[in-house]
Amino acid sequence: MPPQPSATRDPQVERKEPRRGHSRRQPLRPPLPIQISAIRSHINGWCSIHSTTISSQLPPIRKTKLTNPTPPPPMDAAATAATATAAAAMVWFRKGLRVHDNPALDAARRGGAAARLYPVFVLDPRYLRPDQAAPSPGSARAGVARVRFLLESLSDLDARLRRLGSCLLLLRARDDGDVAGTVCAALKDWNIGKLCFESDTEPYALARDKKVMVSDQSTLLSIGFLMKPEIFQSVLIDFAAASGIDVFSPVSHTLFDPAEIIEKNGGRPPMTYQSFVAIAGEPPEPIMEEYSELPPVGDTGEYELLPVPRVEELGYGDISQEDLSPFRGGETEALKRMRESLHDKEWVAKFEKPKGDPSAFLKPATTVLSPYLKFGCLSSRSTKKHTNPPVSLTGQLLWRDFFYTVAFGTPNFDQMKGNKICKQIPWTENEELFPAWRDGRTGYPWIDAIMIQLRKWGWMHHLARHSVACFLTRGDLFIHWEKGRDVFERLLIDSDWAINNGNWMWLSCSSFFYQYHRIYSPTSFGKKYDPNGNYIRHFIPVLKDMPKEYIYEPWTAPLSIQKKANCIIGKDYPKPVVDHAIASKECKKMMGEAYASNRLDDDKPDKGKSSNSSRRKLSAGSQVTPNSSKTKQLKRSS
Repeated sequence: MPPQPSATRDPQVERKEPRRGHSRRQPLRPPLPIQISAIRSHINGWCSIHSTTISSQLPPIRKTKLTNPTPPPPMDAAATAATATAAAAMVWFRKGLRVHDNPALDAARRGGAAARLYPVFVLDPRYLRPDQAAPSPGSARAGVARVRFLLESLSDLDARLRRLGSCLLLLRARDDGDVAGTVCAALKDWNIGKLCFESDTEPYALARDKKVMVSDQSTLLSIGFLMKPEIFQSVLIDFAAASGIDVFSPVSHTLFDPAEIIEKNGGRPPMTYQSFVAIAGEPPEPIMEEYSELPPVGDTGEYELLPVPRVEELGYGDISQEDLSPFRGGETEALKRMRESLHDKEWVAKFEKPKGDPSAFLKPATTVLSPYLKFGCLSSRSTKKHTNPPVSLTGQLLWRDFFYTVAFGTPNFDQMKGNKICKQIPWTENEELFPAWRDGRTGYPWIDAIMIQLRKWGWMHHLARHSVACFLTRGDLFIHWEKGRDVFERLLIDSDWAINNGNWMWLSCSSFFYQYHRIYSPTSFGKKYDPNGNYIRHFIPVLKDMPKEYIYEPWTAPLSIQKKANCIIGKDYPKPVVDHAIASKECKKMMGEAYASNRLDDDKPDKGKSSNSSRRKLSAGSQVTPNSSKTKQLKRSS
């Protein structure tokens, strides 16, 4: 966990604490001088390999030399090198793509009259490179809607910085995943004295951040360090301070610091929402100050800086207008959407998350602020309290923090095996059923329309997500929640590692929620919100002329009706891949058998304790396998 730099920092480096925002602190023994020397030597050698030329592994993108919006004035000839270094600060954007309530940016801008600011974002080729083998346009890691949302957010951030006399310095990682190496090289080449970035608790982020100072953990092993990533990062921050780089990593992506919540709870994450809220207390106030200007951008030397690419330049093929998500990325859009949502005081006062219309797509029944929170275009601390948790707007932010905290405090949170809070369930694998679900070809129009909306827009209502998650796992197909999680991770514009994994465990009744007999019907659930099937007709045009009596179960329509609607089931639209009545009963039976083999603690998790500390693991001989009738039902209909 990244603490504040220790007292061993270079005395010539000026440290100024931001007025608000907080960093995680953890007392650690500073590295010995000989260890610091060894690490410093390795860093200098390693960074020299990562030259300032950032090579491209993507389709060609326009490159431009940086033109400073405000040319820096000449430095006083008498200024010392130490003073110049101290005045150069980098704010490293990852999430937190905003200007408002950004403690990292606020800290980086405070450097006096001679200050120079380097606002940096590093593109990872793995995130953008087209993947022809992917099931839908985009890269292996992100669909087109998600990539577009990120690029729009970066463009908006650059525009807002330029209005303040700065700009976004966009770099691209030299090698796949080597974002940290690119940052390390820039720190050295630009002689940065202060590095500020928003803390991130995701495993990928922790692994990336620890590489900012050292290229690999083996270097530290050779001089006696062997520690977990979060401790490793803390030592590196101490080293950075001793090397003259002041590091500030505030917690601002969430309302609370997950590490502090866990510490308050005796070293364990609270396992219920109620216990989390009781421990958390009141969130910190946002930074309300609005900037009229930022320090000018410093000299970037020979670096070739990229403009924000357009999604059309990335080689994803022809992206028709109908596939465009209606949700535009960026801080400007986030603040506008929040103002419009909160302006309707009656709607805000009556808002309750469970009570929404999942079929409302022209005007969604929710705020659709989640993607802006995910990318940090909107600060979670900027919203005001309007209704009571847990179903209110504020309550949803607390749910978000709850999942972040549990995820941070639970090893292997993103998988079933080795995850102490996840029930071990013998999910089946079916190479026909899973693609049918993923691609919207199950034969159940309600399910298919949701998955098509996901692929095109990168978003759907939370109750729609519940429907398709239940259908894939414990409701009908009995397929592993991790496979569904991966689809959501790639396609959702608001996919958040902690929340995505937590919700999939919840909806598959693997953790948090255990009433597996409560199943979302793939026919009647959507019908109660949208009896005419307008949502289905929009996303599945082949069914647009199907009479409303059959729109949710078109296979029951007489052939004459199908012909009149120009949609023959089994030809123009698939037959159901399973019989819901039979498949759901089989799923309940298998869930019951799995629960019997996974008996959790009798105590309910209502006091912040893990609810499955005495779980019995499934033995190989106790695993449940589908019987022959279930197997027949799971075979895809032609």
